[in-house]
Amino acid sequence: NNCFTEHGAKAGVTTDGHFLLAKLLYAQGFYEEAISHLDSGGIDRLEEKSLSNRILKILAESFAIKGLCIEKVPLKTTSKTKAANREDQIVAYFVQASDLALKYLQEVEKSQGTVGGVVPTTTAAGTVAAVVASSSPLPPNTEYRIGTVLESVLQRAPLLMIKGGKLRQAIDQYRNVLRAEETSSTQSLRQTMSRQLAEVLLRGVCETNYVDYEPRIEIKKQGKHWRPSKYSGQSLFMPKTEYEEILLLLFISEAMAVRNAVLDRSPEFQDARIHSYNNVVAVYDLLVFVLARLGQFQTLCESFERAMKFSFEEYHVWMQFSLALLSSGKHLRATLMLKECARLQPHNSFPCLLAAKVCLENLGNIEQGVEFAEEALNREKRNPQSLLAQCHLVLGVGFALMAEQRRPQSKRAEFKASAFQCFLRAQSADPYYHLPEYHLALHYAEARQLSKAVSHAKRALELNPEHVHTLHLLALLLSAQKQHSEALQLVNATLEEYPNYLNLMYTKAHLEDYCLGPEEALLTSKQMLLQWKTFYESELKSDYAQTGLQRVTSCNRGSFHVRSGDFSDRESGQSIAAAARVEQALSEALQTSAGGPVATATHAMPAGSAGIREKRGSQTLWLLQLQVWLLIAELYLKMEQLSEAEACILEASNIYPLSHQLMVMKGLLHEIRKEYYDAKTCFQNAVSINPLHVTALQHLGLVYHYLGSSQLAEKTLRDAVAIDPMCHQSWFNMGKVLQETGDFDSATDCLNTAIQLEMTTPILPFSTVPRTLE
Repeated sequence: NNCFTEHGAKAGVTTDGHFLLAKLLYAQGFYEEAISHLDSGGIDRLEEKSLSNRILKILAESFAIKGLCIEKVPLKTTSKTKAANREDQIVAYFVQASDLALKYLQEVEKSQGTVGGVVPTTTAAGTVAAVVASSSPLPPNTEYRIGTVLESVLQRAPLLMIKGGKLRQAIDQYRNVLRAEETSSTQSLRQTMSRQLAEVLLRGVCETNYVDYEPRIEIKKQGKHWRPSKYSGQSLFMPKTEYEEILLLLFISEAMAVRNAVLDRSPEFQDARIHSYNNVVAVYDLLVFVLARLGQFQTLCESFERAMKFSFEEYHVWMQFSLALLSSGKHLRATLMLKECARLQPHNSFPCLLAAKVCLENLGNIEQGVEFAEEALNREKRNPQSLLAQCHLVLGVGFALMAEQRRPQSKRAEFKASAFQCFLRAQSADPYYHLPEYHLALHYAEARQLSKAVSHAKRALELNPEHVHTLHLLALLLSAQKQHSEALQLVNATLEEYPNYLNLMYTKAHLEDYCLGPEEALLTSKQMLLQWKTFYESELKSDYAQTGLQRVTSCNRGSFHVRSGDFSDRESGQSIAAAARVEQALSEALQTSAGGPVATATHAMPAGSAGIREKRGSQTLWLLQLQVWLLIAELYLKMEQLSEAEACILEASNIYPLSHQLMVMKGLLHEIRKEYYDAKTCFQNAVSINPLHVTALQHLGLVYHYLGSSQLAEKTLRDAVAIDPMCHQSWFNMGKVLQETGDFDSATDCLNTAIQLEMTTPILPFSTVPRTLE
């Protein structure tokens, strides 16, 4: 009361008294009285001038309190216009309070000798040193606090603008606060507001209505005393696109959150550790949304690398890191991360299930994949998560792949029976899941029970009419029933929906070769080359390798994501991986003997890509071009145009000179020219690299026969039959050899078996269709 007397007015404390009393009344809940004292103090009539730091803070709090009090006092009218004006008034007070609060913090740190949040400390020698970072497990303490009132007002101003439908003004307010020169007290605020602005841009702004940041050119005298200093100059980075600004904000927030993360695991720091961890995870979740949308998975992996130091025993971060590694093609390391996720949550079946899928589809490690699938199944039985059908399916695919590798027929039959039972259990666990039906159809097709295979394939298409692998399998089943024209019609119809699916175009070329002649098939193979060129050019345009970023597009991923064995006759994933290791060894030996650098293969390289010559673009794409050239060479051989076939083989040699499939094609060319010794060398080289390549064994047996080594020819053909007893060509070749040796009874049995198998043989082996889990 003394402040409000004439003596107080002479002393110049009347205004301060009104503002301080208003603060007290606000704390007590007397909002109207607080507004009255603020008006009495002339808060709306104040002239902007230079003020002391203490008065700056009082004034900032007074503007904030008036806005908060107006917000608390109920509106006495229902007029929408007055309500809107009231909201604008509240926002104006909050904005003014925000500017004064930032100005106060800058002036305080300037007077104390601190710059940009670097707190000076005195060393033992008495000199002043700037402590930028600390080894403390706790984040650095902020020396100057502005209080909860001003901190809340700083964050509420843009939120009220968004609530009032003024999104553009809210974004500008966020940008103005973030552009203010940093102080030690605003570091946590900058982290929070950076993340909030990124969320606003993600959720409320699209690329078409995004407006980049253009700071106003302010006159130095305008707002000099009550507005905070802002960064300016030519060296500032100004984002030009929405994603540039979002990523900049998130990386700033991430850097601050990681720096302030609490590492101490002591119980007394538990609350601070949980709080800092939640702040960082919120930033990383937003980074996942943005970087995954842009396909920048390598950058996402680098961010999660930094998060590992404070993510001990935290399942969420480890799982996100695993998914980022999978998306960036680092499958081996992702498997190790998924194994750790499985340990962190011993009742969760999903990490084991995903690890099994990666081992089977990407690493070719079938035994470990089966182990993961069995563990996932056991967990699912103990703690159901609606993944029982998927667990049985993955385990069945693992058993089916193991069956392809077993040489004794009894072992192979045992694994096939186990796979069949798993598929049946998956079907009964989820009758509306299309993949068990697809794999049952594939199982019956390989057993040459075509009617059952067609029935399950049609059921799979009823459940998922867009499953391209089932359509591909159905086309092969039609060709096995000698309905080649119908199969070609189905392939053409499917290619209208999936024009980029090269596996299906490969099948189309063979069907056209059978139905229309090799000339028509040659046109399709040339279309495949044009399609490959489109893939290659699109990949080069999106190649960020020189900047350290990896672009992984999803639009055509399913179109050319095929293994090198998908075009071969009877090669499993593990046999391809084994062949790749041999080819890599040969490549290193050749390069070392030539004095060149030794190539190194990594786990991220696709199977069969070892030894490929250095070329720009994805190695998987170059392997696809190799397969297309070999297809064209095969067609030219059928047309007896040997020079053109030799030119195609030369093109393939420029891509991948040590491919076992290329050696087979060279052997076929020598065989047609009756250059049997050269053909024998090529086929032997192919078998040395991949002992399970049936085509190489078939023709090697014939070449031995032509050269007079009938016993060696019979032994080689028996090996081919043992690998794939359902291939009629192996039985036919062995019948020819036995006939020449005079064993007519055995030759008759072999030829009869070949005739029976040929009646149900598709245009391409059923193994051309992948054992997919998608």
